[in-house]
Amino acid sequence: MDITIHTSVLPHDDPDASLAFYRDALGFEVRSDVGQGRMRWITVGPVGQPDTSILLAPPAADPGVTEDERRTIAEMMAKGTYGWILLATRDLDGTFEKVQARDAEVVQEPTEQPYGIRDCAFRDPAGNLIRIQELR
Repeated sequence: MDITIHTSVLPHDDPDASLAFYRDALGFEVRSDVGQGRMRWITVGPVGQPDTSILLAPPAADPGVTEDERRTIAEMMAKGTYGWILLATRDLDGTFEKVQARDAEVVQEPTEQPYGIRDCAFRDPAGNLIRIQELR
């Protein structure tokens, strides 16, 4: 089999703030932006990697999601426990500085972890945890 990871999905509750974070703070390119108002599906991805994307989507747009589930999703997003993603860079310190300069919520400064990885962490505007590992 020849399977690749093409797109991962993260929720958003403010498409403009999420777009600004992924485009301006992380430097991702915008590949598509469809819908209107808060019901927008925005695809972003790293420059030079057209086959890898993140879809920023309204989390409860599926008509099969109940009101109770919508409340649970909103609560989990507010706590930052609903979505997360791991990214990687060769220049962790430079990346951290650039993202922090955009007033992103810092969860953890660059740290050498006891399990052998050096990383940092931010929250995006929807509360998703964005961990960035250093490639060595």
